[in-house]
Amino acid sequence: MDGSVGPWRVRRPSNVALLFAARAARGLGDGFAAIILPAYLVELGYSPFQIGVVATGALLGTAILTLGVGWLGARHALRHLLLVSAFVMVLTGAAFPMVEAFPLVVVLAFVGTINPSPGDIGIFVPLEHAMLASDTDDRQRTQVFARYSLVGGLSTAAGALLATVPDILVSLDMPRLAALKAMFFVYAGLGLFGSLLYRMLPETGTLQRRQSTPSVLGPSRGVVYRLAALFSIDAFAGGFAVQSLVALWLFERFEMSIATASLFFFWSNTLSAFSYPVAARLSRRFGLVNTMVFTHIPSSLCLIAAACLPNLAGVLVLLSIRAALSQMDVPTRTSYVMAVVTPEERPAAASVTAVPRSLASAISPALAGAMLGTAFSGLPLVICGVLKIAYDITLLRSFRHIKPPEEVNRAIQRPAGKAEELAG
Repeated sequence: MDGSVGPWRVRRPSNVALLFAARAARGLGDGFAAIILPAYLVELGYSPFQIGVVATGALLGTAILTLGVGWLGARHALRHLLLVSAFVMVLTGAAFPMVEAFPLVVVLAFVGTINPSPGDIGIFVPLEHAMLASDTDDRQRTQVFARYSLVGGLSTAAGALLATVPDILVSLDMPRLAALKAMFFVYAGLGLFGSLLYRMLPETGTLQRRQSTPSVLGPSRGVVYRLAALFSIDAFAGGFAVQSLVALWLFERFEMSIATASLFFFWSNTLSAFSYPVAARLSRRFGLVNTMVFTHIPSSLCLIAAACLPNLAGVLVLLSIRAALSQMDVPTRTSYVMAVVTPEERPAAASVTAVPRSLASAISPALAGAMLGTAFSGLPLVICGVLKIAYDITLLRSFRHIKPPEEVNRAIQRPAGKAEELAG
């Protein structure tokens, strides 16, 4: 069967296209869930500290689940694991509206897929990263991850706009709590759509079958562990300013409405999304590590300044600038990790570098929630910015000499080209 009918040829979507579409569906859900979640918990009467505890539970559970799927990814078909992950997303969305007691909400946040930040974390991430990396060569790898991040960023921005739906439903005389709960069922529906896309992937994804004794981490173990340690510092810092807590800070300090917050996060997520292809272009010129560091530091300075400003307009401008810069390290970081390990190590490397990020980021939201109730509610943002700057400087000093293959090849070709020019 060649997939053709008469003069028409029916073409099956590529694995990359299917993964991009699934990422888009998940991004829609993550986009509104990160805004709806704190609003829903406030409606239930939870304090900022309790909301921080829920965020901590969600990130801690994500870390453990991510570790599990990363370990299984070297031993089982990635398609099967992606299907299981989508099923967990469906169950999470269906169960959240059914529970209101604080202990049950914490447990559900722990075992579910809803995260307080719609970023590059979650049980889907190491599986999709490993599958994408296996479908691309070294020259195209960063561009593919940039496009993957762009799709996720734009869909997350669109999802942020969906956070206005509860206000629309309330205007139609639906109770506010019921309107917020309805959004979790939409989240479940997006998980179901993602599962349909994953079912279209090949049985083994595009990865080659592993050996009978599959490699987890071998020759690249030292580099991966050092990267994981540094990434955990970055994630611990980021946990002080996850999107749900930033939204809560804006709700509490400036009395911002959900509709206004959703519009702001739409534009900030859009800026983040379009920064990904820019990051890919910069990395070709300046290198992956340099691009990570020298876009990250200005974004952290903007976050620190935003915490100290008394007027909302100035805060939103600084947070928007931060959004345009802070995520440029996402595709470059992922590409760098996939480049400095062997193909057999990629699922484990993606997990080992992702899990410490989730574990470290799980600690700080509860601390940030407690700090939001202090006289200086912007303290979590200041701590986040200072720690991230320290991380960037350490990353540059530790890894500027460890080059991915494409940068090594360029470095070799340049002297050769100059020698030929001189000889001519």
